[in-house]
Amino acid sequence: MDTQMKRGFLDACVLAAMAQGESYGYQIIKDVPASIGISESTLYPLLKRLESRKLIKVRKAEHNGRLRKYYSLTEAGRAFLAEFANDKKEIDEVFDFVERATRGA
Repeated sequence: MDTQMKRGFLDACVLAAMAQGESYGYQIIKDVPASIGISESTLYPLLKRLESRKLIKVRKAEHNGRLRKYYSLTEAGRAFLAEFANDKKEIDEVFDFVERATRGA
């Protein structure tokens, strides 16, 4: 997948990884589809941006003697994710158009 296209899906994929409950960085990396291929160096700045946009909240807790950050969706984050899912119809129309054009070429 093209880098520009991946960028457009990253926020939604990271938020979707938290849809069932709070999670932490390493788990989010494992949960996001491999086709997106998110790394730690991409994830943590993205999480900070999502937090500053109030789409997620952060809780710190000790785990095995170390401090770990747990991330969870806010109501605004759930709304963003729902809106992204609703946009799927428009995205599908664009892909269908491109697919038809390439078959005709």
